[in-house]
Amino acid sequence: MAWKSRTRSLQVFDTELSADTVEWCPVSHCHRFLACGTYQLQKGKGEEDGAPSRIGRLYLFEYQREALMSPPLTELQRIDTPAILDLKWCHVPVSEKVVLGLAAATGELQLYALADCQDGSSNLQTLSNVELGAQQLALSLDWSTGRMDSSDVRVVCSDSAGCVSVLSLDDGALMTLSQWKAHDFEAWIAAFSYWDTQLVYSGGDDCKLKGWDLRIGPSSPTFISKRHSMGVCSIHSNPHREHILATGSYDEKVLLWDGRNMREPFSESLVGGGVWRLKWHPTHQHLLLAACMHNDFHILHCQRAMESNEGACPVVASYILHNSLAYGADWSRLSLEEPAPLSPPAKEPKECLADNGGHLRIQYESPTASFDTSLEDDCGQYIPEGIAPPSTSLNAGDTVTPDDATSLSFLLASCSFYDHMLHLWRWDWAPVEAQPAKDHC
Repeated sequence: MAWKSRTRSLQVFDTELSADTVEWCPVSHCHRFLACGTYQLQKGKGEEDGAPSRIGRLYLFEYQREALMSPPLTELQRIDTPAILDLKWCHVPVSEKVVLGLAAATGELQLYALADCQDGSSNLQTLSNVELGAQQLALSLDWSTGRMDSSDVRVVCSDSAGCVSVLSLDDGALMTLSQWKAHDFEAWIAAFSYWDTQLVYSGGDDCKLKGWDLRIGPSSPTFISKRHSMGVCSIHSNPHREHILATGSYDEKVLLWDGRNMREPFSESLVGGGVWRLKWHPTHQHLLLAACMHNDFHILHCQRAMESNEGACPVVASYILHNSLAYGADWSRLSLEEPAPLSPPAKEPKECLADNGGHLRIQYESPTASFDTSLEDDCGQYIPEGIAPPSTSLNAGDTVTPDDATSLSFLLASCSFYDHMLHLWRWDWAPVEAQPAKDHC
């Protein structure tokens, strides 16, 4: 049976400041809430205050499916904050509170509680904050609750000084349990193993992926991998399959690992853009969402790679309507009951008009504006030499279908940086009914 994969834009929202992180609430009775964070570098005016400042804004939205004649996302609140590098909701309530964590450019981890999320007057209220260190930026955070376990709620953060911090949360109060120097340069990402939350992974601009066991202390990592050739900026533990870990890097590769053997990944996929964020689907174990900076957003199907422990993961859907760096993306847990009408396929990129000898210089720019990396290609498109862009087409004889062989419809949100845009979109994956043959006279 043939399957059709289509993405369709539902709504576009101008965040005014550069958007770099977006997160749907995972708590069961609050799935309709969406948070978006922004980051803006402002140059100082005059000689005395010439130092740049980093400002941000936190948005809270509510999705309303029944709003047929109006946009489905409604802005509920906006809060001016320091520049935001990352957002994550705790997967479970903490002391009966729905909690959102924010990694700020001031080096703080800030927590907000979602108040009155059932009576129609929802808003975010400051709960707690802690400074990770002076003169550094908090870059990422992850909760230990990825498998909905509320017995030991902790949060891990990484920062621009290369440090990783693990904190506990008790009755809304944050307490630092440990902090250590993990990387030589920026520690772009830190994440828990959701299956053993005493294990922490980190990735840095030193091109290293490291593992840490909190039971024996952070004096030395359990492993160091240099398999990525550029900065490691995304890590996500699969909440459905034990030992499975996904990592992404500025080297444009998505690697899948078996946590029992971190010497070599069992899958490598080239996605044509620096992989800033990776998100496993909250209920479908083989689907992986990738925010690929200069090359849009892609959904990878990892079933074959995970079952055979080898091979690349094919791209089964792409969302290409952003016009700037693809940074934030997330799956919604809301159910879309019926598939949307399949939209026409996206237009193919224009043919390269440049001579083969011409070069276009593209720069990878981190959201912190702390470094950039130049890459070139020959066609004016962001495809490094020798790397083909991701394709949704499969080799002859290949078959990729949903896990349960039924049609699927998903709601997603994504955001892009310089055009300061938040997009709400859906992906439909459905069987194509065979057309009956026409009778000929």
